[in-house]
Amino acid sequence: MLGKSPSWQDAGGACSGYLIEEGETQVLLDCGNGVFGKLRERLDYTEVDAVIISHLHADHFLDLVPYSYALIYAPKQQPVPVHIWKGTDDPARPRLIAPPNASEMFRRVVGSWGNDDLIELAFRIEEYAGGDEVEVGDIRASFHPVPHFVETFAVRIGARDGGGIVYSADTRPGEEIIEIARGADLLIIEATLPRPERTGVRGHLTPEEAGEHAKRAGAKRVVITHISDELGDDWAREEAERGFGGPVEIAHEGATYDV
Repeated sequence: MLGKSPSWQDAGGACSGYLIEEGETQVLLDCGNGVFGKLRERLDYTEVDAVIISHLHADHFLDLVPYSYALIYAPKQQPVPVHIWKGTDDPARPRLIAPPNASEMFRRVVGSWGNDDLIELAFRIEEYAGGDEVEVGDIRASFHPVPHFVETFAVRIGARDGGGIVYSADTRPGEEIIEIARGADLLIIEATLPRPERTGVRGHLTPEEAGEHAKRAGAKRVVITHISDELGDDWAREEAERGFGGPVEIAHEGATYDV
C-alpha cells in the first residue's frame, strides 16, 4: 500500500497507489497525488515494469507527472555521465496501461503548461477496454467496468499460477463489483463515504456498503481503502465489519499483503 487516501491526502499520506510484486515483476496500480514519493521509498522507480491506471480522476493518475519528469530528466536516465551516474543507452520507459482516451487526457493536462507530450515520452502508453486482459511479466490483469462518475474499471490481478487480487477502483453500489470480486483471495475495496451522497447521485461506497458487497462476493480477505483519516479507523472498521459479518482490515500506507 503506497497510498490509500480519497481525493484529498491524509496528513503525510498519498492518494491511490498500490505496488503489486510477483517474482521479478513490479506493477504500480494507480498513481495518485503523493504516490511517486512513496514509491521511491520502496524501490527504484526505473525498475517498475508497468503502471496501470483504473480511471482518469486526478487522485488516481496525477503523480504520473513527477514520475514522467524523473524518467526524462533524472541523472541516471541520461545518455552521458552525470556525477556518479555512468550514463545509459537504454533509459527506463515503463508501460503505461490506461483507460480509453487516456492519451488525449494526459496531453490536455500537461499541455496546459506547454509539455503536451511529457507523459507519452516517458512511458509507452497502451489503452485498454473493458474485458481486456494484459500480461506484464509474471502478472496478468483484467479490466472490468464499474459505475462511477467517469468511465472506470475494477482490476483483477493474479499470478500465472493462481491467486487473485481484486481492486474495486471507485464505484457506487451495484452488482458489478460483486461479480468481479467473486471468490477473491484479497479484495481491496473503496469505502469513501460516511453516508451516501446527499444529492442521490451515487459514485462511491460507505464502509458498511463495502462490507456488504464483499460478503455477497464471497471475498476471503477484505481491505477497505480510499477513505480519509478524518473518519477514524475504529468507526470505519465497525461499519465495514457490520456489513461483512467478519473481520475487515483498514488500508494503511506501508502495509503488505501476501496472496
